[in-house]
Amino acid sequence: MARQLSLFATNARTAAGQPAVAVAAAEVPPEVRDLARQLPKGLRLGTSSWHFPGWRGTVWADALPPGDLARHGLQAYARHPLFGTVGIDRTFQTPLTARQYALYAAQVPDDFRFVVRAPGMLTGPWQHAEDGGRGGPNRHFLDAAYASARFVEPALEGLGATAGPLLFQFPPLGRTLTRSPERFIARLHDFLERLPRGPLYAVEMRDGRMITRRFFASLKDAGARYCIGVHARMPAVAAQAAAMSGFGPGPLVVRWSLRSGYSDEDATARFAPFDRLVDEDPATRESIARLCTATLAAGQECTVIAGNKAEGSGPLTLIKLGQAIVAAVRERRLAAET
Repeated sequence: MARQLSLFATNARTAAGQPAVAVAAAEVPPEVRDLARQLPKGLRLGTSSWHFPGWRGTVWADALPPGDLARHGLQAYARHPLFGTVGIDRTFQTPLTARQYALYAAQVPDDFRFVVRAPGMLTGPWQHAEDGGRGGPNRHFLDAAYASARFVEPALEGLGATAGPLLFQFPPLGRTLTRSPERFIARLHDFLERLPRGPLYAVEMRDGRMITRRFFASLKDAGARYCIGVHARMPAVAAQAAAMSGFGPGPLVVRWSLRSGYSDEDATARFAPFDRLVDEDPATRESIARLCTATLAAGQECTVIAGNKAEGSGPLTLIKLGQAIVAAVRERRLAAET
């Protein structure tokens, strides 16, 4: 295990002066360890976060409160042989400092990678009113200077080599922007070009009509990648893959977030406590597996994030996905030999 900070040691104390909680990893079944050994190099699988008590027996040895798991569970999560990445989603609500990112990096192996979600103030065109409705225009929307200073630079400084894709996930943009996609695409291109060079920037949408040839050409020109967003608001994986087929080779980023036919609230109500697969989606699983297999065969890396609302339990979804990818790789190899 890589660098360890005393803040996260068993006998350390938290910032509130309370003893840190020791989070023990669950015993991983032999068949899951064997599956992890069979996964192709260049593939990283992980969940959208790691603070769920319902993962007891799969990730955690014990069911601890979500707050304890969020603060102290990452080391145990990163010991799971199937997980080579994880999402940092709390950044969507508020930017983190370099020190906060460094505390995450200290808990994982050097070959682990974080998928870091950009603050929502960068990707939402409107502010939220106090009553929860839409307020006025958001002055930080696609503000490259703010993004560099408050998101990109702290993430890179704090995470170091463990920094993976920096993800800009755009919410539904509203008719003002979607009825003129070219204006948004041009503004997004300008934003991406002004960011510091070096990181892998990924863009995820919640408006299918934005996914056009011009959109992909603009991302390619700016050096960014499209993140396939598996979400009830978006076309199926196969349709998104077909749309990006002329995008050219490069790393693949997939976020399997929400089962088709569900709202966030419906999925939470039906799938909680996220300890089993409730509504499996084999078609999506097979589409992602084929896409990963083709990407890896082209010598490119794949990062796949799966959330609990995909099928009921992120870790169990990844086990099934890993099995599908191993089968797809084997099938591709046999086809090449015949």
